[in-house]
Amino acid sequence: MEEFSKNGRKLRPRKTSGNGAPQHRSEGPAYSTSRFHSSDRNNNGGDRRSSYSSDRPQRPYGDRPHSDRPHGEHPHGNRPQGDNARKGGYNTRGNNGRKFGKKPFHKREEFSRASQEGIDRMISRRPQVSDQSRYSDNDHVQSPIREEVRLNKFIANSGVCSRREADTLIQAGVVTVNGVVVTELGTKVNVYKDDVRFNGERLRGEEKVYLVMNKPKGYVTTASDPHAEKTVMELLKGCQYRVFPVGRLDKNTTGVLMFTNDGEIAERLTHPSYDKKKIYQVSLDKPLTEEDCGKIITGVTLSDGEVKADELEYIDAEDHRKLGIEIHSGKNRIVRRIFESLGYEVRALDRVYFAGLTKKGLKKGEWRQLSEGEVNILKMGAYV
Repeated sequence: MEEFSKNGRKLRPRKTSGNGAPQHRSEGPAYSTSRFHSSDRNNNGGDRRSSYSSDRPQRPYGDRPHSDRPHGEHPHGNRPQGDNARKGGYNTRGNNGRKFGKKPFHKREEFSRASQEGIDRMISRRPQVSDQSRYSDNDHVQSPIREEVRLNKFIANSGVCSRREADTLIQAGVVTVNGVVVTELGTKVNVYKDDVRFNGERLRGEEKVYLVMNKPKGYVTTASDPHAEKTVMELLKGCQYRVFPVGRLDKNTTGVLMFTNDGEIAERLTHPSYDKKKIYQVSLDKPLTEEDCGKIITGVTLSDGEVKADELEYIDAEDHRKLGIEIHSGKNRIVRRIFESLGYEVRALDRVYFAGLTKKGLKKGEWRQLSEGEVNILKMGAYV
């Protein structure tokens, strides 16, 4: 006998249980009212999750609730494969607005608080330009200034152009010395007595400026490079003086970088014969062994000769990947090449000390002008 539901739908034929009692199953997609069944109990009386009946009708994937999808199945079809999977999955957003398959990004900190404290202790044992406890802005240093310099250098120091461009101006006959046109390259002038003019305008020595910057990662240390995406000169916003960087830090190295228009002091700070100290904070890809530490102190041989560190310390007692290294060599990428020669990869490199200068009080990308007292201390160290 056919039976109908209250809303008039035709019911499926009855099935009989083992005791002959009829059982009804309504028409259309249906789900069990219980996820667990007594027949799924184990011998200890516990419940185990049952599988769904194979004869039950299945909804399309897009219409099925999350609880009925196989584990790992995406709500809108199969998961992306290949490049799509690596790009973060779907553009479809869930109810909370987050993209499916999108993992949160966590910035990796290369230097811990313990390593920072360790490198600060290392710096504190060195004389610093910013130490005003013994010197003040009223202390002056008589730095050696040459009375006679080449004419092109005098013009360049006046801020007109570079030395090479000054040679072109001299040959063009637009430069006079004491009223006489000078076209011979290599001519020397007295910076105190001679009257040097360019197109009739008298040139005077440019005011000397000294800046220190905390260089960020990703900037090339150069005054001009048409092939560089970003240079450190772009960070000197608000600086009214024409300055140039003293020494070099590679693109991925951060830390202390000095700028000036004083060529004399720049040479004294960078020339190898003056042995100006530099301290770097280093983060390696693996702990540095005691054996390799000894090799760096005694000296390692590179393609351009032997080099050794003046000092090398573990700045974090719990992590021997964090090091502080003091070195006076000014060779290109010297710190990275030292560790690479022993099979280590430098993950992060930060110069924290350069000839008495530190980055104290400066955030990444910030710069400041040295005070008169700091300049005097710098000159004391530079001309000893």
